[in-house]
Amino acid sequence: MTDDARGPVVTDERDPEKLPPLSEQMAEQLGGWRGLVESGIPVLVFIIANMIFDAVVPDGSFTALGDKPALKLAIIASVGVAVGLAGWRLAQGKPVRFAINGLVGIALGAILAWRSGEERSFYLPGIIYSLCYGIALLASVVFRQPLVGWIYSVVADGGKKGWRAEPRLVRAFAWLTVLWAATYIIKAGLQYLLYLAHADVALGIARIVLGYPPYLLLLALTVYAVRRIRAADAA
Repeated sequence: MTDDARGPVVTDERDPEKLPPLSEQMAEQLGGWRGLVESGIPVLVFIIANMIFDAVVPDGSFTALGDKPALKLAIIASVGVAVGLAGWRLAQGKPVRFAINGLVGIALGAILAWRSGEERSFYLPGIIYSLCYGIALLASVVFRQPLVGWIYSVVADGGKKGWRAEPRLVRAFAWLTVLWAATYIIKAGLQYLLYLAHADVALGIARIVLGYPPYLLLLALTVYAVRRIRAADAA
């Protein structure tokens, strides 16, 4: 604030608050662990619904759906859940990015499965995504920007980038990224073999077994490694 002959003149001398880094904005928009978990629910619904409907809905019923009514009912259930989750988060004023991303993936798999009449087609986008994720994770290590570090920052650490200045954390995130990459690539390879074999039921089971269980284990290992390193540095 300054004074002149005309009286006090207010000037904005405060230090303008900087916008949060992109990673912090992403953390807010993606919804943390909750958004990550919710994005996988529609796929789980499809797998379970398809198994149930396949056992109780014979071909020829639900004539309005044409061939493969069990498959199409499972697709409808999955898409309905995806839309419901997005609407629920929107009604709560929560970020819907993960829900929308999940809806797009479900919609793509649903279109492929509906048109082909093959259950296995529903899983094809997920197989491709897993392979791409694995390759991207490995590439990030090559370029010394381990993606697991950035992902951890976004979903568990509020988007903070302090880990980049901690060599031990950078090294830990590098080997964790390689471990995550190997998991994605192995998952994609095993599911693709089942896809080629037209083993639809086994493919659905593999999607469940190779879905949350290994990821939860990897998440636990990642959190443990980070906390152990930070505890050691603080000691």
